[in-house]
Formats: sequence, structure tokens, C-alpha cells
Amino acid sequence: MDLHHIHAFLAVAEELHFGRAATRLHITQPPLTRTIKQLERELDATLFKRSTRSVELTAAGQALVQPAQDILTAYRLAEQAVQSAGKGEVGRVRLGFAGPSSHLWIADLSQYIRQHYPGISFELQSTTYADHGLQLILDGTLDLGIARWSVDLAGLESRVIAEEHYVLAVPEGHPFAERESVSIAECRHEHFVALPAESRSAVRDSFFQLAYEAEFAPKIAQTAQDSWTLMALVGAGIGINFTVDSIFHGTDHPRVRMVRLEEGVEPSYARLFWRSDDDSPALHTVLKVAEALLPATRSDAATTELDESDLTR
Repeated sequence: MDLHHIHAFLAVAEELHFGRAATRLHITQPPLTRTIKQLERELDATLFKRSTRSVELTAAGQALVQPAQDILTAYRLAEQAVQSAGKGEVGRVRLGFAGPSSHLWIADLSQYIRQHYPGISFELQSTTYADHGLQLILDGTLDLGIARWSVDLAGLESRVIAEEHYVLAVPEGHPFAERESVSIAECRHEHFVALPAESRSAVRDSFFQLAYEAEFAPKIAQTAQDSWTLMALVGAGIGINFTVDSIFHGTDHPRVRMVRLEEGVEPSYARLFWRSDDDSPALHTVLKVAEALLPATRSDAATTELDESDLTR
């Protein structure tokens, strides 16, 4: 039994007339009659009562109608699923990012994907920093990642999504809080809160590099796994934090102030990374959405209205 048999059977079952069923199927009546007889031999059952005046379903024929309709429905659904997958409308995309410095961008992207591509499962993994996140992309654990990484890695492609600058997060009332800028050398006696070394954060590495160039070793009062916790520690007066300005678009702690750092005047860049050889249609749909929602000049993560003409679907 195949789809050819199913189509023929349902046409006759619905028309109860071999001539009309044949016309509906765009064939002549003799091939249709042969197809029904072949199906009856396959099932070892009589499906229709035939007379010169009428055609009726037998009990076996009536029992086959619903399963036959279910088979056609399942086939159409399978066909649609395959076509949608090829168009990038269904699939799974896993993205890694690092906390509040990225989560407003992620919110924009997730909202658009959910509304316009509900067939794509968009999975997020936070606290994914720098080279660790890039390795997760390379080994296939993640499909996309946002990282602050300027070194080219074989097997990865990237696109800048935001320009950022290094700043200090200090508690209100701190001597630095009312200043426009501070030199890293002035921080030699300060206590810091920072991500742990095992996070392999590029921002943390930049901090230690600048401190090294200023000839001091930072005093780390406490570490935390994410920037939300670090801002809470800054607000509590535990220490100050070296970070990027985009962090303040993702956290809004009333007791924390941002102070520009005099060093590191050249901007750093947040980039979107993916595997060069990843040909997943769903991934490339997300990349097209991201290109429209997260242009390289955008650094404030404000919600942007996206016109359908911005995307090639």
C-alpha cells in the first residue's frame, strides 16, 4: 500500500462513484479500478460494494477511511517540515553569551525569533565567556556566541555587533564616583571585585594587562560568576570593578556609578561568532535576523523595529 493507493481509495470513498473519482484524480476509470482491486488484494479485504447503480463502502472500507486520512495528513506534515527546515523556519540554534553586557541584545533577538520563526528552538546559555565560549562553538556544543575576542580562530567567522569602552564601576560615595575619568594607575590601592580566573573572560584579562602595565597587582577582594553579582558587590562597597560600558545597559544598580577609564581609549568590540562550515538553514535565518537587529554601529541595545524587507526569507 502506498500513497497512490491511498489517494485512489479516498477519492472513491468520498465520491462513491468511480467515474467522478477518476475525473477528480485526472485519470481514466480502468486504471482507477485496477488500483482499488490491487489495494483490496494487498489488504485481503473488499472495500466497496459495487453495482451498476451504486458504490458503497463495506465495513472494511469504512474502517480504512480515517487511517487513510491520517496517513495523508502525516505525509503533508512531514513534507511541510522538510520544506520549512530547508527554508530555515524550523530547527535548533544554541547561543552562548556573558550576562548583562549582552542580555538586552539577546532579548531583542529572542523576541523576534519567537514571534516570526516559532519553529526555531532558540536556546540560550549565559555565563559563557571568551575563549571557552568559542571552543564550545568549535566543538559543536553551541552554534553561536557573543564574545569580546579580537584574535582570528580557524574554523570561525564573526561580525562586530557593538562598540564598547572600558570603565570602572564604583559605589556611590566613592572618591571616584563624581569624577569624569580615572587612570588605572590611581587604582593601585583599591580593592576589586572580579570574575574568577577560570571564567577566562577577555575583559578580566584586559584588566590584569592594564594593571601590569601600570606596575601593580590588583587586590581582589571577592570574585563572582556573573556581572549581576559583581554589581551587587560594588553597590555594597566590597570593591570596584573593571568592566565595559555596555554592562550598564544590562544592570541598573542604584548604588553603582560608571567612571570612564583613561586607558583603553580605543574601543573594544563585541562580536557574534559561528562555525564557518555550519550550513544549518535555521542558523543562517538567525544570522540574518541578527544582522538587521544588531548592526555593527549599535551599542545602546535599544529595541529596534525590524521591517520584513530587512530579511531575505
